[in-house]
Amino acid sequence: MLTLLHTSPVHVPVFDALRDEDTPGLPLRHVVRPELLAKARESGPAAVAEEVAGALAAAARDGATAVLCTCSTIGAVAEEAGARLDLPVLRVDRPMAAAAVAAGTRITVLATVESTLAPTAELIAAEADRAGRAVQVQAELVPGAWERFAAGDTEGCLTAVAAAARRVRDAKSTDAIVLAQVSIAAVADRLAAEEAAGAAGGGPVVLSSPRPGLRAAARLAGGAA
Repeated sequence: MLTLLHTSPVHVPVFDALRDEDTPGLPLRHVVRPELLAKARESGPAAVAEEVAGALAAAARDGATAVLCTCSTIGAVAEEAGARLDLPVLRVDRPMAAAAVAAGTRITVLATVESTLAPTAELIAAEADRAGRAVQVQAELVPGAWERFAAGDTEGCLTAVAAAARRVRDAKSTDAIVLAQVSIAAVADRLAAEEAAGAAGGGPVVLSSPRPGLRAAARLAGGAA
């Protein structure tokens, strides 16, 4: 069984829908711990290492064969804890980071919370080292986007991030735009629709994490993807 560790309940239907599209019948168990992100934002990801390890150990006791951590801020902590527990744990943004490295040498990260910027940039650097490539990473916080998301204004959050992504795209100074959080993944579909409609074209690839992350985690758990 694949367990998903979330820090927001809004991610549950997103991954259930992706499972139904890509791996029907794959059993998923959702664990939602919003306090982990709140504490990590205040004190840093290392501050929640013990609690994350406890959540993973509980998941293993409940039958998890693999865990997908859907929070970019605590993803590295989760993978490290999983290694100590001998439990396969994947941070949702790792496949996305590998795809960004494959897309080119100039990568722009967009995020809505500052605590996500450094972990995502570090992950991309690690994937670049793994691939034997040199990359330049520009990390950018989208002002006001998180406040809108936290207030329940998901549309306002996505609009702000999409505007930032368009600005980066139109500047033609990057090869890949990485949407660092699951909560802003829908921006990739918006920009793809604009390209399909002829509003833009020939720009950088825009990458999100939920679908490739879930597919990779399904393979870890023994499911088909």
